[in-house]
Amino acid sequence: MSEELTKKIPELIDEVEKVILGKREVIQLTVASLLAGGHVLFEDIPGVGKTLMIKTLAQAIHGKFSRVQFTPDLFPSDILGVSIFNNQTNQFEFRQGPIFTTVLLADEINRTSPRTQAALLEAMSEGKVTIDNQTYSLSSHFFVLATQNPIEYEGTYSLPEAQLDRFLFRLKIGYPSSEDELALMLGQQQTAVIRRVLTEQEVDELKALVENVFVQENVAKYALQLVQASRNHQGITLGVSPRGSVAFVRGAKAYALTQGRQYVVPEDLQKILPAVFGHRLQLKNRTSEEEREAILRQIIERVPVPIRR
Repeated sequence: MSEELTKKIPELIDEVEKVILGKREVIQLTVASLLAGGHVLFEDIPGVGKTLMIKTLAQAIHGKFSRVQFTPDLFPSDILGVSIFNNQTNQFEFRQGPIFTTVLLADEINRTSPRTQAALLEAMSEGKVTIDNQTYSLSSHFFVLATQNPIEYEGTYSLPEAQLDRFLFRLKIGYPSSEDELALMLGQQQTAVIRRVLTEQEVDELKALVENVFVQENVAKYALQLVQASRNHQGITLGVSPRGSVAFVRGAKAYALTQGRQYVVPEDLQKILPAVFGHRLQLKNRTSEEEREAILRQIIERVPVPIRR
């Protein structure tokens, strides 16, 4: 049964790739985050297909989709919901906000104030929200995919470290290849019909399979050495936290499953390291994205890979 179910993962990736051409690796990491119970932060330029990809993924897993456009005047209640007094019943009634969904697109999350950004914190970490001393549970598949403008853009607010740590991966779609962009210009992806690949029950079963993916002790030690290397690098002020190290292994287990394996190999850790570490590090100097990527490569290169036996 598990083999039949895991075969649906590449089918899901194929389905999303119908509309997001040539970005299979990004789609695979996004699906891995879903199966790991994590969230994804996309830091990218506008117009590269982030919203389309997220909507298509929601459609393929038959999940409810909501989108919130973050602006400077957005309030927490605009996301969570609000209690309204009903004159007929003489009681307050809670009106759910867009956060009560399966897949939430938080568009341009760093355009709004830190107070509103923080409204997502409890929901992302605990899967519930508390309003007027009442706690409301969210969908078991609650999945936040946030987009963020590069921080040097005017009118942006840096996300606090505590909230950045809630995102399992930070990803970038980037420009398509010339061939894929030509196909987009010719409208070849517009005729794609998206089918439902997974049911909610099957997503639950896949998440359970992620928990059972095997991590050998040598591989776990390798993951720890990579984390410790981030704390000891001369260009880094603050390395990956213990919570980040747990997310690192969980992400690797989910990525291994998307590769059709029930065990983690060192290459899985190397593959996801930039997506897991990139937004969790505080660098000593304000550096460019290229310099940050160079530091991440140094971490991988400096830690010896365990020998398979």
